[in-house]
Amino acid sequence: MSQPLELLNNKSLAFPPLTTALSEPNGLLAFGGDLTVARICSAYKHGVFPWYSQGDPIMWWSPDPRAIITTSSLKINRTLKKVLKQKNFRISLNKAFDEVIELCADAPFRNEDTWIVPEMIDAYKQLHCQGYAHSIEVWQNDQLVGGLYGVAINGYFSGESMFYKVSNASKIALVSLAQHLQSIDVHLIDCQLLNPFLEDMGCTEVPRAKFIEQQQQHLSKIIPHNFWHPTELIL
Repeated sequence: MSQPLELLNNKSLAFPPLTTALSEPNGLLAFGGDLTVARICSAYKHGVFPWYSQGDPIMWWSPDPRAIITTSSLKINRTLKKVLKQKNFRISLNKAFDEVIELCADAPFRNEDTWIVPEMIDAYKQLHCQGYAHSIEVWQNDQLVGGLYGVAINGYFSGESMFYKVSNASKIALVSLAQHLQSIDVHLIDCQLLNPFLEDMGCTEVPRAKFIEQQQQHLSKIIPHNFWHPTELIL
């Protein structure tokens, strides 16, 4: 008999044990609750993230296996190396978070309904204001042409989404993020779920238990207070 899915209590930020997550759909752990900064931060600390479509209840996930990229395994193919050498792009950190998340929600390459629904956009903008959600922006001729955003707690970073308007722009954002994290000896990027784009960039899957072990190590790493301050990034 399958275990019933837990309905979260609005008076508690606790999540059920990850071992109770469903295998089909993979990683569905609980539903309900809210999208407050406190609850979302509690979720990420426990290896959980929200993901749902418009009209559905809030759903919370912890898939097994988990998709990750280590900075040492990041793949930069010949074409991307050539693009990076041309230096035709400018990269910034946390200078256009609102624009990045809105462009991620409306990315033209999405064939399915986006999970970045208005309530999620509002919630992650609040996370950004509180210093937990961050963006990498890629500019060309002063136009925002690519980027990504995610959630960081201490040395742990969980990527949420990315977009591009010109070829390679989202790849440049990912390379810039990896380099920025590597500068403080952080080598793990949580990608949550594997897809062909991420796999091409060196993303692999690891058992959830191994991911949680690595994640907890990064959560305990204290980073410089100005690490996520808005700035220009140099590749």
